[in-house]
Formats: sequence, structure tokens, C-alpha cells
Amino acid sequence: MYGGGTERIVDKSQKRSQTACRIIRQYNREPLSEEDMKKLQEIAEDYRKVKNYVYSRYGSIGSLSKLYPGYTIQNEMTNSGLRSELAMPSVYFYRAVFDALGDIKSQWARTKNKILKLISQNENLNSQEKHYLRFLLKVNNAFEAVLNQKSIELPQEMQGKYAELTTGINPEKLHRYLSRQVRKYHVRTLHTDKADGFYITEKAYRYKESQSSCGGSPYTKGHGIYIATKENRKRVFVPLTDENAYTKQLYIRLLPETNDIEIHIPIEIKVRTHRDYTNEIGLSTGIWCMFTTHEGVVYGEQYGALHQELAEYMSTAAGTYRREKENNAGRKKYLARKARLNAKIESYVNHEINRMIESEKPKVIYLPKLPANSSAGYNRKINYSVGVWRKGLIRERLQQKCLEHSVELVEVFGKGISAECSNCGEMGKYSGDIFRCGRCGYEVDKKVNAARNALKRGQTVLGDDKIDH
Repeated sequence: MYGGGTERIVDKSQKRSQTACRIIRQYNREPLSEEDMKKLQEIAEDYRKVKNYVYSRYGSIGSLSKLYPGYTIQNEMTNSGLRSELAMPSVYFYRAVFDALGDIKSQWARTKNKILKLISQNENLNSQEKHYLRFLLKVNNAFEAVLNQKSIELPQEMQGKYAELTTGINPEKLHRYLSRQVRKYHVRTLHTDKADGFYITEKAYRYKESQSSCGGSPYTKGHGIYIATKENRKRVFVPLTDENAYTKQLYIRLLPETNDIEIHIPIEIKVRTHRDYTNEIGLSTGIWCMFTTHEGVVYGEQYGALHQELAEYMSTAAGTYRREKENNAGRKKYLARKARLNAKIESYVNHEINRMIESEKPKVIYLPKLPANSSAGYNRKINYSVGVWRKGLIRERLQQKCLEHSVELVEVFGKGISAECSNCGEMGKYSGDIFRCGRCGYEVDKKVNAARNALKRGQTVLGDDKIDH
């Protein structure tokens, strides 16, 4: 995906309505009972089984024609007998079905995106052949027909265009090429082993003030949510830490170790536009400092220290837990402290990204693709700290903030970005935090050098190499 190009991170719904989706969270005020947690875990496990059934049955090429809009699959799942076998409420069963279908569609979209990239880079294809292949990838029934070796049947209004596209090329040769690429890059069967949560629609929950009495004491009220279970007319009541109520599809994340839940609520927020946000900036990321700009300004200087605090606590507590494994209270204390440290990191990340956007006033941000985790090296402590480093959090929050402020975020090819001289383009070396170029003598902080290269790569990339999402 990043073979010398860039990835433009775009919320397409933003293009249509100038809004962006943001996830907010609700938390339970007190731990659930073991019985109530088991009821929710049973739903999550059935939800997982349904998703895996849909993955295995409809994840192949032969089911492509059924994916859009998906009602054929819904009817087939109704007749499959799986819901009766699991004794699963329809509100959860069909939500799991369409959740799995969404994953399958996303997987096909990623496959098409990968093949589009390969087509653009293939020098053995002429422009007309590339145009024809892009047409096949864009038109679902044509794409499905090619992969299943069927004749392409198009609506009458598209037949003339199709005849024009096939003039002067060998369609069968291109069909074989497309089929080979799909076999090579498409993940044939999705699967999940996780049963730690499930989506829930409005029909399966309701917010309400709870009333209870205890030992003749006066009635007390507490805001919470009632969640439907597999038992008819039986719901689990979860008291919440806030008094907000929503009418949206929610995600219920289960934390059985502490008998807690986390409710994820998607909300639409209005995208803000700033006339004075006109700058283009390059960024580099790091474990110790979140961001360094191409001008040398640093944001998130305490980021590494916060992660080190979390890593050291987890490492120390792990030994204690192994010695006292049966001590549930100690385990809950550990998880609560870990959650507080993670929340502290997340709050700091949000604050520093907000501060950067307000200070830099960017129109476009160029960011190198973040590195993958590596098992190389011998320092166990350093590797553990890198493993705890939640680099995905930075990208997720930066992307969200850019959407909210109409800032374009562009990921650039990251290979060699720290070792390439941003002044002359030759490969140099760095010692510690300083980059030195042996050709032109340029010397600068290696993070600044990487950020300047991110800016250069982003500004000079060809438009055809940009991928919209």
C-alpha cells in the first residue's frame, strides 16, 4: 500500500454531510454480579459463533453476488436453524450477521484497493488495459462474474461503454490476471476467537432510573441501562457513572476480570473549518516524544515517561500476581491502576494533539507510516516498553482530531525516512539523536530530519499514487 505513495485518510461521510463520527464511552458505577456477567458473556459467545458461521459460509468468491445488499444472506441465515440452535434473540442474531457481512465487505474493499495499487504500478499493462481492470473492480457484478468465470451481464445503459472498453484489448487475458491477483492477496476466510463484546440495537436496551429498596430503607434512584438477555423478558440492569441516555446502536465491551463493562456510543459531530489553517507540516513520531515537526517543535514530551510508568508497573505487578494468583482483590486492584494509567495516557495524547493543531494551524499534515512491532534486539526491558507503546492510539486520535477540524492527514512512505538526508537526498547516518550527511555535511536532529522528509515526500508525490478511503 505504501510502495512510494501516500494514503489520504478521508471520512467519506464528511464529504457528504460535513460531520464526523466520534466514539464516546459510558462505564458501570459498580461491578456486575457474577451471574449477570455470565449472561452477557453467553451473548458475546453466541455472537462470536454467528460471525464465524457467516465468515465461513459467505466469505468466499462464490458468495460475492449475495453480499449487496445482503438480504439474501439474511433470509438464508433465518432458514439455517442456527438461531434456534443457539436460542439467541433476533436482536443479537441479525446484528451479528450484518456485523460479519460488514467485515467481509471491508475485506473485499481492502483486496480491491491492493489490486488497484498493483495495477497502477504494473508497467506491463497499457493505459487502456488498466482502465478496463479498474472498471471491473468498480462494478460489483462484473467483478463477481470474472472471479466466478461467468459471462459479464450489465444493464443496458452500460453495455455501450463496456463494448468501448473492450475494443483493442484481450479481456480474457485481463480476467485471468485479475483472478490471479485476488487468489494471491485476498484473505479467504475470516475468523475471530474473541468473545469480549457485542453490538446492541435500540430494541435490546433501554435507559431508565432504577428504584430499589433494602431493609425498609427509603427508595434510592440510580441511572442505568437495561440490557436484554437470552431469557425471555429478562434484562440485566447496569448502573452507570453518568446520566446520559442514547438512542443509537451501542457496542458493549465486557471486562470479566473486574466484572465491568464499557459502552461505546458513536456520535456525529459537526466538522469545524478554520480559514487561518493554511500551513502544511511534516511530522515524525517517537516512543519518547509523540511528534516533532519539520521546524523542530516538539509535542508530547512526557509521552514516553507516561508509558514507562505503565510498563514498569505492569512488569512489577506481573511478578506479584504470579505469586498471589488466587488473590482476586489484588488482581482487581492491579487492573484498576492499569486502567487509570491508560486513561492518563489517553488524556495526555488528546491534549497534546489539540495543542499541536491549535498552534500549528495546519491545512495538511504529512506523517510517515508508523513502524510495525519488531521482535529484534536483545534488551528485554526495551522490547517490553515498545510492546506496551500504543502507537495505534496516536494515529487513531490524530485522525479523529484532523477530521473534526477539516485538516487533511496524509500518510507517506516511511522506509528510510530517518536515514535519508532531507537537504540533498543522499543516505546518511545518525548517532544518538543527531543525523549527519556525509555528502553535504548537513547535521540536524534525526526526528526533525524525518519530519522534513515526510513533508517533502508528501508534497512531491504524484496525484495518481493517492488512495482515498
